Amino acid sequence: MRFNLKKIGLLVIIFLMAFVPKGQSQQLPAWQPGYLDIHHINTGRGDAAFMVFPDGTTLLVDAGDMSETHPRTTSSRNAKLVPDRSKTAPEWIVDYIDQFLPKQQERRLDYALITHYHDDHFGELDSLRKIAPGGYQLTGIMEVGTLIPIKKLIDRGFDFPINLKDDKVQSQERFSKDSYGMIPTLKEYWNFIAYQSKKVGLVNEALLVGSNNQIALKHHPKDYPEFSVQNIASNGNIWTGYDNSFYPLFKEGEYLGENPLSNVIRIDFGKFNYYTGGDIAGIDGFGQTDIDALESHVAPVVGPVDVATLNHHGNRNSQNPFYVRTIRPRVWIQQNWTADHPGEEVLRRITSKKLYPGDRDIFSTIMLQGTKDVIGGRLDQYKSQKGHIVVRVYDNGDTYDVYVLDDTSEEREIISKHGPYKAR
Repeated sequence: MRFNLKKIGLLVIIFLMAFVPKGQSQQLPAWQPGYLDIHHINTGRGDAAFMVFPDGTTLLVDAGDMSETHPRTTSSRNAKLVPDRSKTAPEWIVDYIDQFLPKQQERRLDYALITHYHDDHFGELDSLRKIAPGGYQLTGIMEVGTLIPIKKLIDRGFDFPINLKDDKVQSQERFSKDSYGMIPTLKEYWNFIAYQSKKVGLVNEALLVGSNNQIALKHHPKDYPEFSVQNIASNGNIWTGYDNSFYPLFKEGEYLGENPLSNVIRIDFGKFNYYTGGDIAGIDGFGQTDIDALESHVAPVVGPVDVATLNHHGNRNSQNPFYVRTIRPRVWIQQNWTADHPGEEVLRRITSKKLYPGDRDIFSTIMLQGTKDVIGGRLDQYKSQKGHIVVRVYDNGDTYDVYVLDDTSEEREIISKHGPYKAR
């Protein structure tokens, strides 16, 4: 008789958890080799997802850090910084990483991926920011990478569809009057990269559309041949679905803002598929499906997935019907920070059995009171409306669970556990 040690270990964990007395806090069981963990971290200041691959390779996707000086951030329409204001959002991200980083691994991030250059994804300067030893200001990914070394930092580059380092581009009205200061923050970001490249050997690359080995297992890749990270889109370039070939949606000089330039990836582990796409959208200004938008182009090449993050935090310009019907996830995860998210029409689309049949569970990192006042009872369809959301994949991608962790506590105890789900 053959014994599957990984399955036995999982059954033991489930058995022991069943005997924990009610009311007694439970910690997320430690990552083990063979698990794929995807932690959606809630700080209230933007997106951040920390991932531990089956061999212990680590990836951080985004490090949102909206300024504490903007009225929108301190108003009731936006989330509060959690668990509290004793640390900055990047410091809380690193504190979270330190808790769940595999103990047998060196304290570092093998990869970090910035989807695009908006404050809630990579940081924002203001008068409160500290200066790092390297001379750059600390915000977002710059502060994360100062507190914990990053081996490879991947972004969308800087020279397409416009060259963001060009003085003439930087002086354009859209940037010179940008109240969120993307260009000044980018300058600090480039200073951070230059300093960290010399200090710790950080490597900076633009996402290579079509590649499935730019983000690869670093420790024991031969043990998990069915794991890969597929690069789907960047700068409006869309993977064709074969080889490393892609086609462009935008021409040189055609800058429609950061959101449609977002980096898009799919993570595959056996039967399990996970999608995340930054702030791409798919609804036009009249509320109709835009067949030429990023969502409509990436959906066919992404295909059906088990778990998907909501594009653009669930903003009403996202999750068009064609996209929803095509990727049809079993689990939707909403990373949000404002009462604008989700749009009620987005919620109608992602829950519609007419767009795709079967069950689907929805989880959100936070749900603001303003959203509850407007949408009301329809939000009861969410399995959880507050907390860090952890997807843990087992059995070479055959099954997975979803854990919700307390974002008000530094211990991050389990609030609820959902599953097991069977990968499709």
